[in-house]
Amino acid sequence: MLKDYGYTEEGQLGKPYNFRLLKRLARYAFPYRKAIAAGLLLSILIALFDLTVPYLTKIVIDRYIVASWYRIDPGRSTDPVFRDLSERYGHLLEKNGPESLYYISNLNMRKVDPVDLHRLRTQGILSSERFYRGGPEVKIERFLTKDRKRVDQMADGSSLIPFTLMEHLPQKEILEIRARDVKGVTVVAAIFFFLLLLSLGVGYVEYYVLEFTGQRIMQDIRLGLFGNMQIQAIRFFDRHPVGRLVTRATNDIENLNEMFKSVFITVFKDLFILTGILIVLLYLNWRLALICFTLLPVIFCLTFIFSAMAREAFRELRATISKINGFLQERISGMRVIQLFVRERFQMELFARINHENYLAGMKQIRVFALFMPVMELFSSLAVAFLIWHGGGKVIQEELTLGTLVAFIGYIQMFFKPIRDISEKYNIMQLAMASTERIFEFMDNREVIPEPESPKIPSHVRGHLVFDKVSFGYEEGRPVLHNISFEVKPGETAAVVGATGSGKTTVVNLLERFYDPDEGSIILDGIDLKEWSNRELRSVVSLCMQDVFIFAGKLEDNISLGREELSARTIAYAAEMANARPFIERLPEGFGQELDEGGASLSGGERQLLSFARALATDPRLLILDEATSSVDPETERLIQEAISKMADRRTTLIVAHRLSTIRNADRILVMHQGRIREAGTHEELMALRGIYFRLNRLRPADRLSIVD
Repeated sequence: MLKDYGYTEEGQLGKPYNFRLLKRLARYAFPYRKAIAAGLLLSILIALFDLTVPYLTKIVIDRYIVASWYRIDPGRSTDPVFRDLSERYGHLLEKNGPESLYYISNLNMRKVDPVDLHRLRTQGILSSERFYRGGPEVKIERFLTKDRKRVDQMADGSSLIPFTLMEHLPQKEILEIRARDVKGVTVVAAIFFFLLLLSLGVGYVEYYVLEFTGQRIMQDIRLGLFGNMQIQAIRFFDRHPVGRLVTRATNDIENLNEMFKSVFITVFKDLFILTGILIVLLYLNWRLALICFTLLPVIFCLTFIFSAMAREAFRELRATISKINGFLQERISGMRVIQLFVRERFQMELFARINHENYLAGMKQIRVFALFMPVMELFSSLAVAFLIWHGGGKVIQEELTLGTLVAFIGYIQMFFKPIRDISEKYNIMQLAMASTERIFEFMDNREVIPEPESPKIPSHVRGHLVFDKVSFGYEEGRPVLHNISFEVKPGETAAVVGATGSGKTTVVNLLERFYDPDEGSIILDGIDLKEWSNRELRSVVSLCMQDVFIFAGKLEDNISLGREELSARTIAYAAEMANARPFIERLPEGFGQELDEGGASLSGGERQLLSFARALATDPRLLILDEATSSVDPETERLIQEAISKMADRRTTLIVAHRLSTIRNADRILVMHQGRIREAGTHEELMALRGIYFRLNRLRPADRLSIVD
């Protein structure tokens, strides 16, 4: 019925024809305009093949199978009717020598006005006897000995033989007489077979061209989407769920691909076929064609009603699928909690309810299609029945050839298929337009950290960091940091401590320039971070986070992250400095060990050491450890402490930590509380103050900070 490669948020469908979006989409298609044009031409060629088949059938029937001639004898009437008509139809007649007899073929009779045919029959001028015309090569005397007088000889040597005489001849002799017709049927059959093979080949090329073009266009759009994602500020990802972003780059793109393949080219082909059928029907017999066209208003009205019903049914179906997706995503993520509290049966009841809604919506869509398809088949059958009744009468009256009637039936049956296709593709168009709108809405989003027009780079990066009266809030009117000021000199190790929600991680986010401060400035080596290029800044500032993300791939690639300038020796040195080399060398493949996404085969401590090596690989001047030791065992923490000690004399280090043992030896400790720096100093100085830091040390359980603001 309807392919769909994603779900529409909140069940919303787009307008089926949004020319603004189509214009933007055309920009991506423009580079492949030659391939698209080739696809269109191939589609037209296939449509022409389809239109040719019924016409070939007509030719075979009228010209070879039931070919016949009728005698016209002007001497049978004194009425000057023949003289009047011969002036108009003389070019359709052939004269039989001196006997003043004329003959007209069944093909030419349809070109005579039915009123004139009736006058000729009424006056007895046009006989009802049918004649077969044999070629000059047919020797009549071999087959007919008694009734040769009933055979008329034409000026070109051909013979007109009454069908009543041929009925009594053996089949072999009939085939000899009709050898020309047999040859004609064979030639047309060969043409038909050739067109069939040609259509098969052209269809293959058309499918390949359309798939190639569609995939390249979707590839370009997907690259543009991912490129746009990478330049967005972190604030953007805070507001957009991962699942929705993935849907943009996968399902929505596939919806566009389906629209391109199934709508643009196919609908164009269907419209061409419909137009071609109308033209051919008018050419074959315009009177009969106009009678058949009386069904068109009814068909188009039914199609419009179906489109509206299908749109509503499909909207409800997409809404229920959206519910199922949201439910499954949430429950799978929280499966540990569900099993922990034994709520499987309750969740199953909830899912059964949503699933039943989806079933009802699906059945509603099925009912719409189940009604529309038989109705279209009914009208198609009614049209064929009418043609058999009305057209058959015209054939009997010799006003219409049998081949024309058969061709009419074939074209009428062919006429309903494109209408069904266009109706079914209406919802694909709506879905694709909704996807297109969401894609371009996302691509128009520019929540980026601005790059300076003329970036400044210090002559020598030393790691001198200054926060000068910095204030910041993730949401307007809800500040997280209030007038923060501090300085970390080159080579110093500074620590930031505080309860959860005090603003520690926000300091790190600002320092990596994931966000810009609302007030104040952050200065690194005398240059405001806003005047640094992001690429240069992040090459001298490295961050090691608590939540380590491991990419699927080789272990060494997780350290280098694709930075080609990092040699194998540099990677190994970074691992050694992070004290990660011992566990790496214990792995079967060492640095070439394949890791799953998330590094499930590694322990938490090993993942943390790997993250630490990743941060050290670029030899940063400023190293930030954000809760980097909060989830590791004491042995791993000891290894990290040793690594920090190795490099403390060569780079500035900023540590955000829960474990006080990690920061006890820091040159300076900043104590944050409710977005402000309340205390600063060494461990001994802060303990002597007997303030917040002192209370944290007294209240900490198992060497971890735990305080309620």
